[in-house]
Formats: sequence, C-alpha cells, structure tokens
Amino acid sequence: MPKTIPFLGLAAAVLFPAAAFAQDPAPEPSVFDGDYLTLGAGAIYGPSYEGSDDMVLTPVPAVQGRVGGVTITPRPGGIALDLIPDGKDAKLGFSFGPVASYSGNRKRQVKDPVVRSAGKLKEAIDLGVSGGVTAYRVLHAYDSLTLSTDVKWNVNSAYKGMIVTPQISYMTPLSRGAIAVLGVNAKHVDDDYARYYYGVNPAQSAASGLPAFSAKGGWASVGTNLFVGYDLDGDLMNGGFAVFVAAGYSRLLNDAKRNPWTSIRGDADQWLFGAGVGYTF
Repeated sequence: MPKTIPFLGLAAAVLFPAAAFAQDPAPEPSVFDGDYLTLGAGAIYGPSYEGSDDMVLTPVPAVQGRVGGVTITPRPGGIALDLIPDGKDAKLGFSFGPVASYSGNRKRQVKDPVVRSAGKLKEAIDLGVSGGVTAYRVLHAYDSLTLSTDVKWNVNSAYKGMIVTPQISYMTPLSRGAIAVLGVNAKHVDDDYARYYYGVNPAQSAASGLPAFSAKGGWASVGTNLFVGYDLDGDLMNGGFAVFVAAGYSRLLNDAKRNPWTSIRGDADQWLFGAGVGYTF
C-alpha cells in the first residue's frame, strides 16, 4: 500500500455511519444499539508514493464496529481501538486507545523508473496511541464534530521515528439514507522519518542520478477530504449494504516538498479518489 491515504481514517464515518446517530437524545432502535460489525472493501486511486505524480489503484479493506464496549476504527493500513465508551445522551465524547498501521511507501507500485532505480524502502510497522474529543448535536440532532490525533512510533526498524497526525472532521446526514464527512488533516514528522523518506543518501544519488538531499523533520503536509455515503435500502439505521465515494487533496510542505523525489520526479499537490462498499450487521 502506498503511503498516500492520509484521509482513510475518516472512511469509517461514511462506510460505517453509526456515529452520526449514536448520540441522538431520543434514538429509535437501530443495528448500532449494541455490538455490531461492519466489513468494507474499496479502492483508492492516488499517488504511487508520498510525493509522486504517478497515479495507481490500491485496494483498501476495512473493519469497524463495537465489541464489548470497545470501538474499532480503521486507519490507513491499520486499526485503532477506543477504550472509552460514550454515554448514550452525552454532549461530548472522548476517545483513547492503541493504534497500529502498516505502510509500504516506496516499497510497491513505484512507477517512476528513476525513483525505482534508487531501491526499495523497508515496510514500516507503527504502533502508538490515538485520542480525541467529539461534540455531538452541534447544529442539529444528528451531526458531530471531532478533533483527534494519532501519535505513532516505528517499531520494526524502518525509519525508526515518530509521526503525529491531527485531524478535524464534521459529519452530518444528508437524508435518512445518505451521509457526508468533511475533514481537514495534517502530518508532522521527526528527523528520522524525514531522513528515511525525503532524504537522498549518496548511494541513492549514485543509483538514480538525483542530487543528494539532507532532510529535516517538521510539518510534512496539510490536506482536506470529502466522503459521501449512501445506504442501498435508503435507511442508515438498519445496517446492510452502503456505498461511498471519496475525494481528497493534500499539499506537501517543507522538506516533504523540497526533496528530489517530490520536486524533481513528483509533485507537491497530491490528489486522491476512492469508492467502496460496506456491510453492517
């Protein structure tokens, strides 16, 4: 999976729209009242690596639900658990728990022959914590506004560093059967991450012909995304099949933009498009 899907953590809110109705002050019975599970599958059309201007199609599986009071939420290439249940009529909800993800950035699907000649990078396995706060019933009885952050550390000796990814999302139904989520996100990386993914060391320079580049950490990107989902029987409350479409844009910043992989061989403007289906039971 390319490291080009920063907004997929919001996909659960569209594929799996339970949160929009969970805090209704007088909810009707629904599939989301107790334990439930949603299985989803889709595809994202986006850059082949972080900073690439070549587009590739990537399959995206996902699982979301609530089991024994623990909420399961998908992340790009991974999953997060929320260990803090919200009260049924709560105006504010809080989330906290572990998060894990996998990235194959510059490992697979690299179409650019110059970038490919520099060699593959090692897959990254990251573990950390996720936390946030959600305001329910902001403008009406069914919407929500969420501020959350994931902090992850690399644990398999790939880049050996840390990533921080804050995001804000607003979710609202468009009808009984349709829902939309608008999100804004950012990514901050440390020096270890920047050196590994944005730097060009002497060996990579010799193999690719690109100039050597020493990268430093900092804010690496900001972006926005929009998801629209629709329940196929027109009722989000009873589970079953739902479909979604998504679009996102992010702008690479600082050394994520200045490095040769992006500035010479790629593009700092990163576009993503996606579609998929989920089933809730």
